[in-house]
Amino acid sequence: MIGTDHGMRAHGDGWVVTVALIEGVDLALLESTGLSDPYVVFTCNGQTRSSSVKLETSDPQWNELLEFDAMEEPPSVLDVEVFDFDGPFDQDVSLGHAEINFLKHTSTELADMWVMLEGKPALSVQSKLHLRIFLDNNKGVETIKDYMEKKEKEVGKKLSLPSPQRNSTFQKLFGLPPEEFLISDFTCYLKRKMPLQGRLFLSARILGFYANLFGHKTNFFFLWEDIESIQVLPPSLASLGSPTLVIILRRGRGTDARHGAKTQDEEGRLRFHFQSFVSFGSASRTITALWRTRILNPYQKEQITEEHEDQEVLLMPENSGSTEEKMSRIYSAELPIKMRSVMMGIFDGGHLEHKIMKRTGCMNYDTTDWEPVKPDVLERHVSYQFNRHLSVFDVTSTQQKLPNTNAEGWIINEVMVLNGVPFSDHFHIHFRYEIEKSVLGECACKCDVYIGIMWLRSSKFQRRINRNITAKFKTQLEEIFELVQKEILLMSQNSYD
Repeated sequence: MIGTDHGMRAHGDGWVVTVALIEGVDLALLESTGLSDPYVVFTCNGQTRSSSVKLETSDPQWNELLEFDAMEEPPSVLDVEVFDFDGPFDQDVSLGHAEINFLKHTSTELADMWVMLEGKPALSVQSKLHLRIFLDNNKGVETIKDYMEKKEKEVGKKLSLPSPQRNSTFQKLFGLPPEEFLISDFTCYLKRKMPLQGRLFLSARILGFYANLFGHKTNFFFLWEDIESIQVLPPSLASLGSPTLVIILRRGRGTDARHGAKTQDEEGRLRFHFQSFVSFGSASRTITALWRTRILNPYQKEQITEEHEDQEVLLMPENSGSTEEKMSRIYSAELPIKMRSVMMGIFDGGHLEHKIMKRTGCMNYDTTDWEPVKPDVLERHVSYQFNRHLSVFDVTSTQQKLPNTNAEGWIINEVMVLNGVPFSDHFHIHFRYEIEKSVLGECACKCDVYIGIMWLRSSKFQRRINRNITAKFKTQLEEIFELVQKEILLMSQNSYD
């Protein structure tokens, strides 16, 4: 029977972890005094809960209940450490520790388990704790929907909840508990000695790979928290002209997935290589966003949110004049077609836009729907591939559309990121489209496009890259608007025939 509610009560909606600390058996004794005053510290998703201190015992009886505040993200692990209390200003000595992985235990196992402690003092006497752990979702499916909506903004693409059958198949492939839900999956190749085609599955807590080659199955997964860094290698002959996503795990982590690693580096870290995604930009953006949100503490997440808000201000400056001073105009023309025709040809997301972009060298062109993000402001995400000689690299961008308050028309602000080219992590490219009615008449419009390159890190090639990018997009924009004009006039001519 649980006696004391020693921990703080849970607050909020989401995933709630409750731990019943029952007892400890054969806890290590300190050599100096022969006695220990143990207490237990539990850590989960950045939150910490501590038990009471039991005096001078190696077999403490706690019978205490500890609850964690509700979490937006389902927790992956519960860290447990037993300390010997030596006063509030002295450093307490660890008597043993353990990590409980929620994905490797059923709810029945968690509800009543003996946990063996690790560490030299604990292993010498085989110390263990008796725990009862409960993981509940107090909002049901609404928690998952809220989580998916939040991830959509971070990832930059629409995420849909999979069907129960598909989710169940995903759980069975990796032996996951029923609360684990699939977020997205991608076809790709796992690069070891030879490339192996399979599927990469992303959920709230894991990244998993599965392949079935003539009945020989390969599957493994690791936690997002196991990842130390994610790198992108540029396309090469060895990667068949595709960028490679390299996932490096922290030392000692992901040992169950060792058979899927390409190498283990000199620091003992496992390195996994994935390549030949259908859309590398979409896959890498999704994977990186999910990883980042798992490793950040609440304060860091708040900072990321503030940075995102700052980026929105950059996209939509209240004083448009200050933005123009930092940007140079690379296209200006009066077109003999209506403004709505230009918008349809470049920013509608329909067949005409895809046709024009494909003809100007944008392969695998993909757009999301325009969605409101602020009053009078719509946002969408665009991704495609450029063929740079023999190497293909990805382009991802965020566009925001808002009415022009100074004239009858539209302003489209865009932040573009290039992936898989040298120094691509050093800068972002900013565009500003101003499309408005022309003084020449109702069947004409005026189009101005500005470009600016925001450098995140300095480089001695900065001027050269600025010139190269500006020249490239100046030429491309001229081609795009010329094609829009031709296609619209051709459509008008055909409608009169």
